[in-house]
Amino acid sequence: MAAKQKRGGGSGSTQLSRWEPFREIQEMRDRMERLMQAFWSGMPAPDGDAWSPIADIEETKDAWLVKAELPGVKPGDIKVEIRDHTLEISGERKEEEQREGEVRRQMRRMGRFEYRATLPPEADTEHVDASLDAGVLTVRVPRTEAPKPRQIPIKAG
Repeated sequence: MAAKQKRGGGSGSTQLSRWEPFREIQEMRDRMERLMQAFWSGMPAPDGDAWSPIADIEETKDAWLVKAELPGVKPGDIKVEIRDHTLEISGERKEEEQREGEVRRQMRRMGRFEYRATLPPEADTEHVDASLDAGVLTVRVPRTEAPKPRQIPIKAG
């Protein structure tokens, strides 16, 4: 494994540190993902180290289904909210409490996560439900019934 040299401040000392290319690639990927999410959603990038789960939005005749991959996350560690016609999913994937060995490479994302999706005007935000099955959070946002035409009686004046 190669090592990087870092120069100390003014004293002429050199400090060696281990070069970790996989960590650097992962950090770059995380930064790019936050930038792309901010670009496509039109919202500011999540602050801190929050990551965004992979999600699909499916439209059916009576609802929208948002399916977010959250393997290993418990229902009590997830919060689903509706604010101003925006669906917000947030929470935390916690580190495993007991490990048998030393982690050499970690690809699974841990820590805080955030996901936002703007809902269409005809979304019924009062009757949203969510379920977690096999590591996939499904949020069902029903459609409001389309207004039916009705005849207005005319009163004599």
